[in-house]
This record gives sequence, C-alpha cells and structure tokens, in this order.
Amino acid sequence: MSIRLGDIAPDFEQDSSEGRIRFHEWLGDSWGVLFSHPADFTPVCTTELGFTAKLKDQFAQRNVKAIALSVDPVDSHIKWIDDINETQSTAVNFPILADADRKVSELYDLIHPNANDTLTVRSLFVIDPNKKVRLTITYPASTGRNFNEILRVIDSLQLTDEHKVATPANWQDGDEVMIVPSLKDEDEIKRRFPKGYRAVKPYLRLTPQPNR
Repeated sequence: MSIRLGDIAPDFEQDSSEGRIRFHEWLGDSWGVLFSHPADFTPVCTTELGFTAKLKDQFAQRNVKAIALSVDPVDSHIKWIDDINETQSTAVNFPILADADRKVSELYDLIHPNANDTLTVRSLFVIDPNKKVRLTITYPASTGRNFNEILRVIDSLQLTDEHKVATPANWQDGDEVMIVPSLKDEDEIKRRFPKGYRAVKPYLRLTPQPNR
C-alpha cells in the first residue's frame, strides 16, 4: 500500500548501523527524514549520505533526525560508512537501517517491480512530531537528491504549521509569504500580521514572513 500525505508513518523495529531501532520511539518529538537507497557502495548514495552527515547542525536547528535505509545487512553498512567518511570528508552521524528482510521496504512501498523487483527505490519521507507523513519524493537512481530543497520544505512546513500562511514558488526562509485565503477577519489579520500585507488579488495577499 502506498503512503500518502497525512498518513501516520508506519512504525517498525529493525536493525541498523547504530543498533536496534523502534522507529516511533526513536523519533520521539522530533521531525524525521527517512530516505532509502538501492544498495550499499553505490556512487550517488555515497555522496548523499556524506552530505546528510554534513547537515547535522542544520537538522538539529530544525529538530530533525535523519535515518537512511538499504536492504544490505549491518556489516555491509559499517564497511560502507568507512568509505563514505573517507571519500566525503565527514563522519556519518545517523543510523542506516539494515532492511535485509524487506520489512520496512514493504511498509513504505519501496520495492517498485517495474524499476527493480529486489532493490528499493530512492524515496524520501518527511515525518512530523505527530508521526504524520508531510512530504514524499521519489528520485531516479541516476539523480542525487537536493537536500537544500528538503531543508526548504521543512522550513516551510514548520512555518506554516505555526502561522496561517503558505509559501510561494521558490520561497526561501525570510521571503514574503501568503496569508491563507480562509483567513478573512481583518482584526485577526492585523493581530497576526502587524507589518501589514499587500493584496495583489483578494486571494493573493503577501506579507513579510512572521518570526519562526
């Protein structure tokens, strides 16, 4: 069964490079980024895991935990981590699930037979502290993920959860945002957005980004 936005992220217990993990318990009250890889010792994924390790402080600022998945066993992960650390000049600081029995892969619909009937596709899930799935992206094997975009989406989700706004195309943290169309009461608008707004159209009202 495919996972849709708003679904509760399936819980599981699985081995990893950092020991046995009970997923929901491991997440606690943090946001989570769960991302899968076809196999260990693959070039694109080696760069991705190295870049993720370098984002440790950026993730921590946003209360985000990262966790990767591959269908290879723990001993393979440990050897691969040595390669990642060496080639990417970093130190992997998050767990890699060892999904040799495909349990997590099946829960998260990561086996796509038309792509490969044994290896996982390269999917990514952003999960909020309520364990709800807020973003899903699936990449082809040949294209590395844009983790700056992942951070941008998390910034948008956290901002729009807190304020009655939406973020426009190509929005970056600090740019103008849009007041949601459902907010009509002018007194509430003035209270929520003391810097005012400009109405391009009645449904398109831009305002300076509120403090996060």
